[in-house]
Amino acid sequence: MTIIKFQNIMSNEVAKRAFFSRPPEPPANVLISDPFQAIYIGNTSLFKVPFNWSFMNLANPHIAVVGITGSGKSFFVKSFLRRASYIWNTNAIIVDFAGEYKRWVEQTRGKVVSLAKGDYLNLLDLSNMKPLDRTKQIMNSLDILTDISLYPEQKRLTEEAIEQAYTNAGFVLYEIPPTKKEAPTLKEVIALLQEKLQDGSYQYPAELENAIYRIRQFAREGADYFAHKSTIDLGALTKSGLVDIDLSGLPDDKFRALAALFILQTVKEKMRSEGWLETKGLKAIIVLDEAWKVASDDKSDAITIVREARKYGFGLIVASQNPTDVNEAIFSNVGTTFILRIKFERFMNYLQGSLNFSNFIRSEIGRFGVGQAAVKMDFTTALNFPETFIIGKINGEEPLYIYKVDLSDVLTSSELSAKLVQSEYQLEKEELRNKLIECNIRGDTVHDIFSAFDAGKEQMKMLDFVRMLKTDGVPNTSIVAFLKTLSIDDVIISRIISYSDGYGKS
Repeated sequence: MTIIKFQNIMSNEVAKRAFFSRPPEPPANVLISDPFQAIYIGNTSLFKVPFNWSFMNLANPHIAVVGITGSGKSFFVKSFLRRASYIWNTNAIIVDFAGEYKRWVEQTRGKVVSLAKGDYLNLLDLSNMKPLDRTKQIMNSLDILTDISLYPEQKRLTEEAIEQAYTNAGFVLYEIPPTKKEAPTLKEVIALLQEKLQDGSYQYPAELENAIYRIRQFAREGADYFAHKSTIDLGALTKSGLVDIDLSGLPDDKFRALAALFILQTVKEKMRSEGWLETKGLKAIIVLDEAWKVASDDKSDAITIVREARKYGFGLIVASQNPTDVNEAIFSNVGTTFILRIKFERFMNYLQGSLNFSNFIRSEIGRFGVGQAAVKMDFTTALNFPETFIIGKINGEEPLYIYKVDLSDVLTSSELSAKLVQSEYQLEKEELRNKLIECNIRGDTVHDIFSAFDAGKEQMKMLDFVRMLKTDGVPNTSIVAFLKTLSIDDVIISRIISYSDGYGKS
């Protein structure tokens, strides 16, 4: 009788877990690496084996992290960078599009550089490159960010003007320049194009005017962040511990992407000039978080770094809530992918098609809570076990405090029953705090919000949450800005604002 019961239990478990012939997780000797040369991430969900991440047996040290807002992405990145610093004395540069990391970096006594607050990057800086090669990089960036590739003559005029600016400044196009020689700026390139236009001898003046207009957007007064002599030494920053380059104050995504591309190009050239890494570990990690234009384009240096940087001791972390913003070439070349909670089927389809994980893993991802993750690792040798497995919770340097905002009070019964929209948003404490502050919500109001969450066992209804903000004098513009950071649909946001004013559902 006992034997029959045992067989029934085992059969049920096997049926649920959908595996039999192959082990469901890598063996312990693969997951448990030398703690002095590996980063502890968490325990596997099935056998509770400690997973210590090491790139020694992986294709490279690069990482992709995907998951919706509140799934634990930034918590993972912060914990990973801190532990990499402990273990390998690794430096880190965070290319921070939304300013999400700057307060954490300040709290950990790192360095914050804000491009919109008096710091500049000269787009024509050479970083130990030949002027001709740097010209090609600048044109590549313009190809990614503007429509210049559709206008070959304007592209030629711009490229010639950049080369002429270098020549006029005393550089030889085919030679690596002296280290102390100052590069020209984008304003000098524009001046050369204007001079050609005023000369009157060029037969297509409209082409010149359009070429000037296209690059002048990056050199106008008040928006000339890339048209002055550099105040930032990016080479030095790769050896400066933890650095946040805050791009949130730049005018739009085009400016932020241009800065990110320039940073990646400079870091790439620096790692090439320093040569091979002879010791274990990582010299530096570059973090791109929600850098959609930089991570998606085939011509981006993010892809070049992913393919080359292992031998130089540089790592790249690309994080996004939208997997389709990350080029498939990155997914297919990074050594490790962490998949946190995913909301949309089309995102899941893209990930499964790119990473080739099982339907069992797919179904588990759909049920993830905050901090749970599927891990896909690309090993250097063929192995007889799955490369994708699940960890029960990412363990960081600090406890993972989770706050939940319940939208059931603003959703219709059909939306709730059909699960057409997300009915609950889970946010890690520091992530929630940073989002509130970034939306210009005062510190005393933030304190009141957390007190209310704590009194409600870390949960709050959406209308109670919004009404508390309004009672504390927070304007609708700031409330809407915050709700947008959660990727809530505009229709639902309008409903939340309306209901919180006393119209409709209560």
